[in-house]
Amino acid sequence: MAITFSIQDLDFSLTEESKLRKWISKVISLRRKSVGIISYLFCNDNFVLRANQSFLNHDTYTDIITFDYVKGDVISGDIMISVDRVRENAVAFNVPFEQELKRVIIHGILHLLGQGDKTDVEAMQMRNLENEALELWKTMD
Repeated sequence: MAITFSIQDLDFSLTEESKLRKWISKVISLRRKSVGIISYLFCNDNFVLRANQSFLNHDTYTDIITFDYVKGDVISGDIMISVDRVRENAVAFNVPFEQELKRVIIHGILHLLGQGDKTDVEAMQMRNLENEALELWKTMD
């Protein structure tokens, strides 16, 4: 169906949008699911914090919030990403910003595909799946 990207009041631009759409679609299809309507919103820490407080009753900063609208095998959802938080995490984890951004982009998709990350085991599984997806990115053209 459609994967869209929007930017909310940021000095930020997304590169390789077409390749990102193909990559996200491939990750979904490898799980034998299909793409529905997936909307990404790239915003700042305060925007994500307000959403976290309003919708999830969490009073914490986070790099991503995923709203799940999956129906059966059709993967749909709204994904909010704090570019501020991604930048900070890239520095903290000593990785390039673009790599951390891709990790967070696919993290939301993995949530929509049913992967949790609340327990240590789930978090390890999530990290492994993120790493697999990042390896897949390298093969995309």
